[in-house]
Amino acid sequence: MAAIATGVAGMRGALAQVSGSPPPGGAPGATIDRSSDYKLGGGDRMRIIVYGQANLTGEYALDGGGVLSFPLIGQVQAMGMTPGQLERTIVSRLHPDYLKNPSVSVEVMTRRPFYIVGEVRNPGSYPYVAGMTVINAIALAGGFTYRARESSFYIKRNDKSGQSSRLDANQETPVQPGDVVMVRERYF
Repeated sequence: MAAIATGVAGMRGALAQVSGSPPPGGAPGATIDRSSDYKLGGGDRMRIIVYGQANLTGEYALDGGGVLSFPLIGQVQAMGMTPGQLERTIVSRLHPDYLKNPSVSVEVMTRRPFYIVGEVRNPGSYPYVAGMTVINAIALAGGFTYRARESSFYIKRNDKSGQSSRLDANQETPVQPGDVVMVRERYF
């Protein structure tokens, strides 16, 4: 009987590793999207869980400046932080004044969109999907128009401080949330 119980526990642990969730009795804090390199920015929506505190747990959005308004602690400048850094910031502000040993989890629910303009059939704003490239963005926008230069693009991207830069791109260049992809017009 003990061997069967041990086998079942091992299978649960293996399934938890495959699914990305903690095994039963494991540490809380599994997230929907915990991309360690993903930087938060204005318009991102997230679920913040403060374990044992239902009145603090909920969905929150960063405003256009990347600021999070959170109960008890007020405003947190989250622009450029990773979800893990935001977790640690919230914990440090809640402890010791408001909660004893708070446990916080940040899950990115919706990333800010990217934009595509120029010689595509349906220019506009589109939801970001991880791993997106310029050619994927063009496909989402309905493909090229007959006037498009199919090998000449640039991306307008903001850095942490909000400064905009222009990057020359090709079809395989990665697109990030908040980017503006420009498909140029051919000359003849």
